[in-house]
Amino acid sequence: MQPSIRTILSTTEIFDNFSDSQLTLVAALCTPVTYNQGHVLLSENEQSDEMYIIGRGGVEVLVNPAAVSSGAQDNTEPVVLTELRQGQVVGEVALVDQGVRSATIRVSRDDTLLLRLRRDQLMRLGETYPVLGFKLMRNLASELATKIRNTDWLVRQYQLRLQSEEPDSQ
Repeated sequence: MQPSIRTILSTTEIFDNFSDSQLTLVAALCTPVTYNQGHVLLSENEQSDEMYIIGRGGVEVLVNPAAVSSGAQDNTEPVVLTELRQGQVVGEVALVDQGVRSATIRVSRDDTLLLRLRRDQLMRLGETYPVLGFKLMRNLASELATKIRNTDWLVRQYQLRLQSEEPDSQ
């Protein structure tokens, strides 16, 4: 049996401390979509205004090395940074800045269930119900801060690895 949209939302940190009625309001805005492995959900450097909550399955976060390295070729294969699973969100940065996507998101498992939320609908809901809007923005800020810390940690690991691989200059 598939969990209800409200149940999926209640297990997602971005909706932590939401009341039953607040979860019901957000659930009414969700569009459930199901994809199989390999489907590209979002593409790096493209415009989009949607966030997705993973209800079942998973997605991979990929980046193009050519975008950050002068030595990389344009035809370089994307690099998988991480896999996100049930209860995690993807695309939440678009809720804040409406900018281009910083990574490609590809479905990593067959029968992956995602809940799609559009920015304009969530913002209108937050304006109509300010307490809900405050909770959403607070939780969103916490989610983004966690991802920034994790990314910083990964960058430091790569820097240390590169420094240890450099030949001694004598």
